[in-house]
Amino acid sequence: MPDLPNLRFDFNAYPYLTPHLPGVEGVIRHLPQDFQVEEVPAYSPLGSGEHLFVLIEKQGLTTRAVFEFLRDRLHINEAHIGVAGLKDKHALTRQWFSIPARHASRLESLAELEGVRVLEQALHPHKLKVGHLRGNRFRILIRATGQATLPRPAAEAIMRELEQQGVPNYFGPQRFGLGGLNPVKGYELAKKGKVHSPSWLKKFLLASLQSLLFNDWLALRLEEGLFAQVIEGDVAKKHDTGGEFVVQEAARENPRALRFEISATGPLYGKKYREAQGLARALEDRILQKYQLERSHFASRRGDRRLIRFPLTDWGVEEAPEGLWVRFFLPKGAYATAVLRELMKRNPEESELESEIEE
Repeated sequence: MPDLPNLRFDFNAYPYLTPHLPGVEGVIRHLPQDFQVEEVPAYSPLGSGEHLFVLIEKQGLTTRAVFEFLRDRLHINEAHIGVAGLKDKHALTRQWFSIPARHASRLESLAELEGVRVLEQALHPHKLKVGHLRGNRFRILIRATGQATLPRPAAEAIMRELEQQGVPNYFGPQRFGLGGLNPVKGYELAKKGKVHSPSWLKKFLLASLQSLLFNDWLALRLEEGLFAQVIEGDVAKKHDTGGEFVVQEAARENPRALRFEISATGPLYGKKYREAQGLARALEDRILQKYQLERSHFASRRGDRRLIRFPLTDWGVEEAPEGLWVRFFLPKGAYATAVLRELMKRNPEESELESEIEE
């Protein structure tokens, strides 16, 4: 068996895309309003229908806390409550919920939940479902510490390079639990098979292990100089349509990769996902061998593929007396911490390892 402590998530251990550019010193999340997230829906409510879409601003609360208030205090059946994704507790966030329109009058009682405001309401024919969002807009304050001032040009230089090459699509600290120890528990579960734990917990822990292996694969590609290009056998994805294909001739496809039209994808091992071939599969095998794992250890998981990078768009850097405000848009499934670690050249949330996922 491998040394289990090596399975502990350590965001500082992974290589950077911009190691040649110095990081910006500072801290985030000093106050909840320092970390602002606005959900960008996949579509707008139609204005008619049996479901009410509600844009809620919350501060100091998890998405689950609002969900449970709707269920327990407003007595709305949890099966009828819709949400597109989870948002952080230590932040000021704006996200959409949906409830049956017949319960609209009950929303007045949301005023009892401190830190919550209803911003918009609109009718729609269908319930909001997980994943029904285009992405998230972030506005984050990197606060200066002590008497230091944060250099705006340094931050802008990093953001420009991320815009050109893409952001390494690492899973962030939120995926790995307090202390980054969930992959260790997931590993024990994968190796031992049947363990007396709730099914939801097994899925959660195995997903954490899948995520760690993906991060290791991404790190290996960076170390090998294979971040912004594809190799034979890669399962590549088209950024515009989401279509996947296996790369047969890397020389023919790499001009498209350099134009950010396609990117390689990495494995979230499971029983049903498109497998790489040839040279690309050999790289994936190196990660499994590192931990003495096999694909069969993930037979209980569905499996998937995840892009090696994501685009950074609509970004800006503003100076403020407290430090630097950075803003950017990220597609769903991407972590803001992947951008912030490049800017700060360290894990930006050393003491903020929450178990909730930003999607």
